[in-house]
Amino acid sequence: MKRKAETQPEGRTVESALKKRAKTVLSDEDAQKSFRKGLFAKDVLDKYIKEYATSEPYKHSVIASLIDDDLLRSVRKEISDNVHFTPKETDIYKIHQSGDLANLDGLEDAALEKLPSLLRLRDALYSTPCRKYVAKITGSGELSGRKTDMAINVYTPGCHLLCHDDVIGSRRVSYILYLTDPDVPWQEEWGGALRLFPTKTFEDDGEKTTTPSPDFTKVIPPAWNQLSFFAVQPGESFHDVEEVYHAENKEQLKKDGGRIRMAISGWYHIPQIGEEGYVKGEEEKWGANSSLLQLQGNPDRYDFPQAQYVTIEAPSDTEEDKILEEADLEFLLKYMAPTYLTPDTLEEVSERFLQESSVTLETLLSKKFEARVRDYIEAEEALLLPTTSTEIEEKTSWKVAKPPHKHRFLYQQNTTGSFNENDMNPIQELLEVFLPSRQFRLWLEIATKCDIENFDLLARRFRRGLDYALAKRHDGQSRLEISLGLTPTSGWVVDEEVETEEDEDEPEPEAKDSKLDANLRSKSKRKAKEEEIDDVGGHEVYMAGDEDRADGDAAVYKSSSDPDDNVLFTSSPSWNKMSIVLRDSGVLKLVKYVSRNAKGDRWDVCGSFGVKETDDDDEEEEGEQMVTLESSDEEEVFNGFPDSDDSDSD
Repeated sequence: MKRKAETQPEGRTVESALKKRAKTVLSDEDAQKSFRKGLFAKDVLDKYIKEYATSEPYKHSVIASLIDDDLLRSVRKEISDNVHFTPKETDIYKIHQSGDLANLDGLEDAALEKLPSLLRLRDALYSTPCRKYVAKITGSGELSGRKTDMAINVYTPGCHLLCHDDVIGSRRVSYILYLTDPDVPWQEEWGGALRLFPTKTFEDDGEKTTTPSPDFTKVIPPAWNQLSFFAVQPGESFHDVEEVYHAENKEQLKKDGGRIRMAISGWYHIPQIGEEGYVKGEEEKWGANSSLLQLQGNPDRYDFPQAQYVTIEAPSDTEEDKILEEADLEFLLKYMAPTYLTPDTLEEVSERFLQESSVTLETLLSKKFEARVRDYIEAEEALLLPTTSTEIEEKTSWKVAKPPHKHRFLYQQNTTGSFNENDMNPIQELLEVFLPSRQFRLWLEIATKCDIENFDLLARRFRRGLDYALAKRHDGQSRLEISLGLTPTSGWVVDEEVETEEDEDEPEPEAKDSKLDANLRSKSKRKAKEEEIDDVGGHEVYMAGDEDRADGDAAVYKSSSDPDDNVLFTSSPSWNKMSIVLRDSGVLKLVKYVSRNAKGDRWDVCGSFGVKETDDDDEEEEGEQMVTLESSDEEEVFNGFPDSDDSDSD
């Protein structure tokens, strides 16, 4: 979100172009006039201190009508008239964001003259009276007035921010000041709430591990001129921003004022050199302690699902001996479409996989078994699930993936135990019978020319309006990963391709075309919808890992400033489509949050297969990667003030 280089207008000298306004400093008296009358009274402060001390699930505060109303209305108008925003999307958020308001002083006089109220608000929020007020409520200690850190964030329908704890650098207090429409009160059913997550502490051999619950317990809806804030606590202050929900139609959206959740979000930091409360080395110590607290105990032990790899004891046959016998074919035909069992098609699948390290197969399941799966899933979606994770795990066959700052979805795992096929539903049959079978593994080895050593299987259900999997890096030996899409609903953006006039004039494939190409072509085109399809998420993305990426940084897979977005492979929620990917060490994988505006949940069964390393692996060129997709279309570029380094704003 960097400003584009601009040429200087004619008649302007370098000296005039570089002329900047000196940073303004509000007196304590002027600063207090920017806030509502009576805010700084002792009894009012004492009331907020008591409320903060008893708040749950962790200490936080909400102050209604913080700023002088006339001033804040002027701020909102200046922003609407003059500030441009960049749409940003990563694995953890989807927002529209301005640059860092700390950089307002770097603008020229002509630009600042359009933002006097915004400048006054920024200076008031970081003034001595306001900082001391916040410090007394939170007990945080002195806060820096020099290190300002704030940005304007706009959430429109579909925007969201997933679970995180705000722990970065020297942040001491996190805050959100809402600038929603003052004349159209925000309704709770529109979403956009700040939600706080409780934590649970486990103790093993004297070591304590704290992880957040998958369910939030405190909901703070947006409201005009409302300030929400809390002390940043490593491993404790977990929160998210609920998706702003879509209106039923355009008329309702207009009546609701567009459901634009505008807010100024930021942080108060540890005092800097020369400021009151500065302690040499405190910032470094704070950062080190924050990292230590986040890593204390054994957090991986409480990540679910845990991989349950099944080791294959019998060695694989040599490549020449890998043949599907009649009995193997008879078994596979119960589950797979006959097309994928013919030697010609298998050879084509293999060639494509070896060339691109990935392949996607449409209509993999047989018609009979496919019908059983669809009937089961559609019946399941028609039922209401329990609302809490505890109830889901007690009353259904699903478990809940956690902790939520890494992922949240429903899952079932392969049990490798005794079972009765007659008592199984189709999802369980895929997990327990078909995919772990010797016959399927043999088919997969023939298709990929890999020798499988172990496997782990998982059925997943990503509930709309709730679930996601943040980017996770794979380190170690390459693995084969499969994902069988079982999502019966339509409306998933990547899957709905527009049929152009050129497509309509395209001749039908000749008989000599490959069966695989013909199958893929016949399923790849979709007629354009009359209305524009909204991106409801749910797509699974493989990305090249960034060696410079700090732990906890969001994995940016859509960027307006970087045409090379490192996307290697992506698949949208689909019906009866299997993707097979060879995942190398260092590759990230994520599943984007599924919007409540989706027509249904994302369903799939996925598997990870360990493969035997060959001598050829050591001879591969270092630059070799999986198939790279085209970069996303260029998005609007922010042309206001410079970008902020940290963008996980609420």
